[in-house]
Amino acid sequence: MRRRCGRYTRAFTIRSRIDGAHCLSDGDGNGLSGKIGLRSAAALVVANIIGAGIFTTTGFQAEALGDPMLIFALWVLGGILAWCGALCYAELGAAMPEAGAEYVYLRETYGPAFGFMSAFVSCVAGFPAPIAAALKGMTAYLGAFVPVLASDSGVIGGVTTGDLLAVLVVWGLTAVHLRGLRGGMRFNDFVTLAKVLGIVAILIGAAAFGSGNVANFTTQSSTTEATLPAFATSLIFVMFCFSGWNAAAYMASEIEAPQRNLPRALLLGTSIVLVLYLGLNAVYLYGANVDELAGKVEVGLVASRHLFGPAGTGFVTVVLTLSLLASASAMTAAGPRVTFALGRDVPMLRGLSKTNTVTGAPTAALLTQGVVTTLLVLSGTVDQIQQYAGFTLALFSSLAVSCVIVLRIRHPELARPFRAWGYPLTPLFYIGVSGWTMLWAFQGRPMESLLALLTVVVGGVAFLFVRGRS
Repeated sequence: MRRRCGRYTRAFTIRSRIDGAHCLSDGDGNGLSGKIGLRSAAALVVANIIGAGIFTTTGFQAEALGDPMLIFALWVLGGILAWCGALCYAELGAAMPEAGAEYVYLRETYGPAFGFMSAFVSCVAGFPAPIAAALKGMTAYLGAFVPVLASDSGVIGGVTTGDLLAVLVVWGLTAVHLRGLRGGMRFNDFVTLAKVLGIVAILIGAAAFGSGNVANFTTQSSTTEATLPAFATSLIFVMFCFSGWNAAAYMASEIEAPQRNLPRALLLGTSIVLVLYLGLNAVYLYGANVDELAGKVEVGLVASRHLFGPAGTGFVTVVLTLSLLASASAMTAAGPRVTFALGRDVPMLRGLSKTNTVTGAPTAALLTQGVVTTLLVLSGTVDQIQQYAGFTLALFSSLAVSCVIVLRIRHPELARPFRAWGYPLTPLFYIGVSGWTMLWAFQGRPMESLLALLTVVVGGVAFLFVRGRS
């Protein structure tokens, strides 16, 4: 049976783990059920990270930096940063293998207010916004095969045909994951495998049959000279392309042997993505020089035309579409775990923690996420949604990483099945670079950044209201 622990039903997990007590049993049927193996957990990370960014942002980096080696260095730095974050989440997740990731870490480290604000932002922006951006991007690329999807003309009240398709896919993915963990993970494994095989086929095809030029790797732009501000701005886009390295942590309570498999899944998935990202950038630069790529959004299509001709362009479009679908599927699975954990902790929001008694899926949380994602699909452009989501993701992931340092100091006695390598440099490096990029993001896109901060403030006000009613 349940036992109240303070104001929330499930609180002070750290103290419970140290004392050997348990604040909550899931034996009442209100808990998540099912188990995820290492392969599916790693696939969740891979699917969550790889979206449209890797197929679109290298052109902006070529324009800003004009040096192929700096472009490769930028992606390596982004991968190292993601690895640092994954190491920190691996330590926290292995010590506290619960659903919710940074919601749990912030709640236990800084108190329920920080945890609530983190969960509120995740429910409003952290997952619905990237899902909306991915599916709006997917329908735009499908416009290459179905021209009506690329049209900006409104159907009803300014809503385009592409927006309507994106909304249908939102609810299609919601239906898939409502069927339960096993069915949802099978679908996610399938689309992730198809995506990875497609990218590998592009890499092998470029090396074996592509009409590229090796000299492009050392040819610098004749018009662009790299600057520190340009490097910082480019890093913001790269960091967004690596966001999702923490996906498996949100489902830690459903992973088999999480103390062992969660760190492996986070690090293995991030490493696979780094290799694929470097390989794709090599394909782009093999197919076209930095001047030809500079400023191009469809950088993957530009390179494929040089390497493979029109047929290759169609194949790249299919791979990109699969990438976005897999990414949206992974986020559709992970996001509701935060909403579920919040509902389980807060009596006033208990309805959000309801699960299907047959499948064990977090039904209320999935449906809530579907509604919020639909509203975002219909309300903004991909660029605005990405910037809005990126700022909040960087803010709360940095706060979560700082929990490693705080908990090492406050609770050295806490059992840590996995310890972040390179501590304390690992979390300090992540926090420092993330803070730097947030400052640049605020200067470059103040409206979206202020909206993100406003969402955090609203979350704080909501916490005060809920606390007063509890």
